[in-house]
Amino acid sequence: MAAKAIEVNNLTFSYPDTDEPVLKDINFSINHGEILGIIGPTGAGKSTLAMCVNGLVPQVINGEMEGTVKVNGSEVSESSVAKMSEDVGFVFQEPENQLSQMTIEEEVAFGMGNLGVPRDDMRVRITDALEQVGLTGFEKRSPLALSGGQQQRLAIAAVLAMRPSIMIMDEPTSMLDPKGKNEVYDVLKNLKDYGMTGIIIDHEVERIAAYCDKVLVLYEGEVQMFAPSEEVFTNIKKMHELTLNAPQVTEFLSSYNQAFGKDVKLSTTLEEAVDNFESVCK
Repeated sequence: MAAKAIEVNNLTFSYPDTDEPVLKDINFSINHGEILGIIGPTGAGKSTLAMCVNGLVPQVINGEMEGTVKVNGSEVSESSVAKMSEDVGFVFQEPENQLSQMTIEEEVAFGMGNLGVPRDDMRVRITDALEQVGLTGFEKRSPLALSGGQQQRLAIAAVLAMRPSIMIMDEPTSMLDPKGKNEVYDVLKNLKDYGMTGIIIDHEVERIAAYCDKVLVLYEGEVQMFAPSEEVFTNIKKMHELTLNAPQVTEFLSSYNQAFGKDVKLSTTLEEAVDNFESVCK
């Protein structure tokens, strides 16, 4: 096994007929089993970066690319997109764009069929994937009969069944209500427990803080911060300079310190925030 699940070195990418690169000298790496959150304003280059990791850029989406992207030790540019799909699963923002089959079990089987997975193995993988996302018993239902959160979980199951070692989710909760968001992030937690490596792009900073080991902050195509989740989100000054907000509890503690001249240690979780608050106020 390669030392790192993902290694990105000096990555710069420009779309055709553009004056400025959308990604500028990107460097970071992820260990096996880690979950990375990518945040940044709209247009920062988050989705482009994710597509560089699974090979869609520049093999399907053309442009000029410099630097290297390695997945499990192999350079992405030297593998086809089809080959990369065996290592990197990709879940998009709108699940209905990924769903095309008549039943849920057919949907989960579709990608495996393209990979040539034997039918007996398919059955085992379908059962396992649906169990991981909480859709056991839904096999014969139509994907169109599911709620938004259930459809996104089905899209995740279809990718899981292909047994990639890395899962990328590009704003998977942006179209969902709070219940649907919780459903998807519960699945993300299961993936971490299962030992998979993950990348999630989202504006839900509370959830990113709670579920991700590390956070990468992009702004105008450049990495502004890359560190453990709490280290990033407690750097309130830097977050605000980048027109971003930290989790609400972190913002509250920062505002309290400024208003009352206190020095409560900032935290991204309510439980730790209460402990920190009480230690100062005793």
